[in-house]
Amino acid sequence: MSTFNDIESMNKTIRTYRDIIKSTVKRSDVRTRLITLLEVLKRHSCKQIGVSYMSKNTIADKLELSYKTVQRLMKKLEDLGMIRQVAMKRKSDMLQTANIVQIIPTESDVSDKTPTKKSEKCPTNKTTTTTLKQKIKKQRNTHDDSKLSAEFVSSRVPKPFVKYLSNFYHDAQTIEELYRVSQQVTRYLTYYSEQDKLQVSLEAFKQVIRNIKLGKKIKNLFGYYNRVLHGILDQRYFDELFEV
Repeated sequence: MSTFNDIESMNKTIRTYRDIIKSTVKRSDVRTRLITLLEVLKRHSCKQIGVSYMSKNTIADKLELSYKTVQRLMKKLEDLGMIRQVAMKRKSDMLQTANIVQIIPTESDVSDKTPTKKSEKCPTNKTTTTTLKQKIKKQRNTHDDSKLSAEFVSSRVPKPFVKYLSNFYHDAQTIEELYRVSQQVTRYLTYYSEQDKLQVSLEAFKQVIRNIKLGKKIKNLFGYYNRVLHGILDQRYFDELFEV
C-alpha cells in the first residue's frame, strides 16, 4: 500500500507540491492551510511510506479547523492530484469505516521506482538444534568484541550529542544511528540553526529515556526516537503557526 520506496522520495514530492501550491493557489490563507495539511499528512505517513490513517476529525483537531474545512482542503489536494482518498470498509457488512490518504508520487518518482524482483523459490535447509545453539554461542562470544565504544563515534556527530547519549548508550553504532535519524528528520528545517536542531534532537532523546524509565516497552529504539522527534516538531510547528 506504500506509495514510495523511501522517506527521501516522499519528502522530495512534498517539496514539489509545496511549490505548485505557492504558484497556483491565489488566496494566501488557503495556500497556508494546504501546505500545513500536506506537512501533517507527510509526518504521519512514515510507517507505511506515503500512507496516512489519520481521520479528518484528528486532522481538524491538530489544525484547529472545522471538520468541513478539512474536507474542503482534502478535496482541493485531491483535485490537484496530490493525494488520493481510499475508502476502507468492514469485511463483515462492507460498510465504510474510514478513509486512508495516499500521497501520490510525482511522475519522476514513479519512473524512478524499480519493481522488486520476486525471489525464486529454493529448498530450505533444515536447521538442527545443534547448529542453532552453535550460532547463538558464536554470536555471544563475538558480540562485545565487534562493538566500538562511545569514544570511537564519528567526528561528524556533535560532541554535546555524543556526551549526553553516552550516559545511556555506550557503543558508537547506536549513537551514530540515533544521530542519523535526527539528521534525517531535521534536515529540511532550513529556518533552524544547527544549534536549534541539536537542541530539539536532545529534547526528543530525553523524552525517549523518560518514557523508557516510566515503563514504556520499545521494540525499535530508532523508530521510536523518530516518532518522538516528529511529535515535538509537529507541536512546535502548530504553536508557531497559530501563535497570535
